[in-house]
Amino acid sequence: MKKTFITDLDHTFLRNDLSISKFSKEIWNKMAKSHTMTIATARSHKKTEQFLEGLTLNAPRILLDGSLIMDTNDKVLEKKTLHAEIANEVINLGLIYGLEPFVLAWEKESEIFLYPKNGNIFQQNLLPRYINDDHVVLLDEIYPKDENFKISYMADKDTLTIFQQELYGIFKDEITTILAPEAYMGCYYLTILHPDANKANGLKTLSEHLGIHLDKMSVFGDNYNDLGMFELAGTSIAVANAQGKVKESASLILEHTNDEDAVCKYLNTL
Repeated sequence: MKKTFITDLDHTFLRNDLSISKFSKEIWNKMAKSHTMTIATARSHKKTEQFLEGLTLNAPRILLDGSLIMDTNDKVLEKKTLHAEIANEVINLGLIYGLEPFVLAWEKESEIFLYPKNGNIFQQNLLPRYINDDHVVLLDEIYPKDENFKISYMADKDTLTIFQQELYGIFKDEITTILAPEAYMGCYYLTILHPDANKANGLKTLSEHLGIHLDKMSVFGDNYNDLGMFELAGTSIAVANAQGKVKESASLILEHTNDEDAVCKYLNTL
C-alpha cells in the first residue's frame, strides 16, 4: 500500500555537517518509487535545493516553517508573509534589545535573504554558510520588504524569551513565534512569522493537495517547530536526538540519531 512520509531536515534527516549519506539517498530514492516522499523544513527553497541535490521529492515541499508551499515544478501553492509595516515594527523593537535580525523575504517572484553586516557572534558564525548564495544581501541596516516570510534572531535564551513576551504583548494574534535551541551554534533562535505560518498548516495544505488524509501520513522531526505536525499526522516519529517535548509527543522514538541516518534506517525496515 502506498504511504506518505514527510521529514524535517536539520537534525532529523540531514547529518550535523548538513550532508546526506549515500545510504540515506539510496533508501529514500528507492522508497520514492512507490511512496509519497517530501519534506517540511524551516529552510528556504534555494537552500533546500542545495542540500537535497540528487534526492527525489515527489510531492509539494513545506518550506520556511510553512510560510511557503511549492510543488515539484517550483510553482508556489501557498505563501504566508508579514507585511512591511508589522515587520518594520518588529525590527525596530528588536533594536531596543540590541538585536538585529536576518529577514527572509519575497521579491520579484524569488526569495531574498537580508543579512546584517554587523550581526552578533552567532550570526557572524552562520554567515559563511550563506555568503556565496546568490539570494543573500548584506546590509548595514536591515529593513523589510513588502512580503516577509520570517524575521529571525539568534541570541541567548533569556534575552529572546523577554523579547518574545513583549512581541506577543504588542502584536498579539498578528504574528506567531518559534523559540527553540539552535544546536549548530549553541544559542537559541527566535523566529517571527505570519500567524498562520507553521508546519501544521503546511501539512493540512499538503493533505488537501494530495487528497491523502492526515491519518495516513507519517512525519519525522526533532524540534519544537515539528510539534504541530506531530499532533496532526497519523504517525509521528522522533529521532533519538530530538528535544524532550518532541519525544513526548511522538508515537515512535527511533534508536538512531540524525548523524546515524535515523530516518532512512527506519524506512529501510518497512
